[in-house]
Amino acid sequence: MDWNWIQFAQNFEFIWPWMLALLPMPWVIRMLLAPIAKSISPLLAPTIAQRVGTALPKEHLLEPSYPKSRIPALFILLWLLLVLAATRPVWYLSPTPFQISGKEMMLAVDLSGSMQKADMVLNGQDVNRLVAVKSVVGDFIAQRDGDRMGLLVFGTQAFLLSPMTYDLNTLKTLLNESQIGMAGNNTAMGDAIGLTMKHLQKQNLPHAVLILLTDGSNTSGVDPLEAAAKAKEMGLKIYTVGVGQVTGSGSRSEMDIATLIEVAKITEGRFFHANNTDELKQIYQEIDQLESVDHDVFSYRLRTELYAWPLGAAMILSLFLAWRHLRRHGSQ
Repeated sequence: MDWNWIQFAQNFEFIWPWMLALLPMPWVIRMLLAPIAKSISPLLAPTIAQRVGTALPKEHLLEPSYPKSRIPALFILLWLLLVLAATRPVWYLSPTPFQISGKEMMLAVDLSGSMQKADMVLNGQDVNRLVAVKSVVGDFIAQRDGDRMGLLVFGTQAFLLSPMTYDLNTLKTLLNESQIGMAGNNTAMGDAIGLTMKHLQKQNLPHAVLILLTDGSNTSGVDPLEAAAKAKEMGLKIYTVGVGQVTGSGSRSEMDIATLIEVAKITEGRFFHANNTDELKQIYQEIDQLESVDHDVFSYRLRTELYAWPLGAAMILSLFLAWRHLRRHGSQ
């Protein structure tokens, strides 16, 4: 029995308990504002009142017919119900169903034409680079419960698919729906960094990090090193991830490892290279550990508002009092 009362006390709460200070207000008003004295005699026959007026005490003719300090019980109950509704009683459904860790990450994924090269293995089958990235990054997103993440894709241009959000299921869906070439067939790494900075500045998130994944070299847009220098000034840390096997150095489509290393170095991040899916998984696990820093935790508790019950009871009671008042005076 004691445990039930403890559990009840933990789940029940008033959002605005200070509204209870209004409870004595009717009695205070009653004391400060005296009732208006009646100006007519309670006798029904005015002619009789004129004849015996000299024989009746004046004070009895003017005295109110009800006590000055007493309030009817039903009106007291009505006021109690209104004050109770004003305190906003709530019932918490669960103790701590959702926690926010305070981490903020932007994901930038390359959708250029070279991402369709099938040199990765997933579940024993040969797949292209984007399919492997969707699988690994999708699992990474699913493990970020409580973190806030955003997603942008880049090819010839960079596009923001999702702003920073706690809705990781939608973020994962947007990633899975992205297709090679939807942002163009070139690789604009610098534009991806610039768009990330613009979004984070608008959201006032100076401590977020960017995880930039690509398989090529910058072939369009802003110079990645210039963008990295601006990111450094802003305090944005960038982890660069190169995906896919490097088979040559002469083609523009080959991975520019030197630039990726320099971008990470300028922003005090790190460069990773994944030749296969397993290495890509290990990279995201390592990034997870690198970003496991101390942070404040905020809790949110689902609740049900209960003010409607006393407010509804007060409405029904007020209708009853109004009906009783009209019936009583209508019969006179």
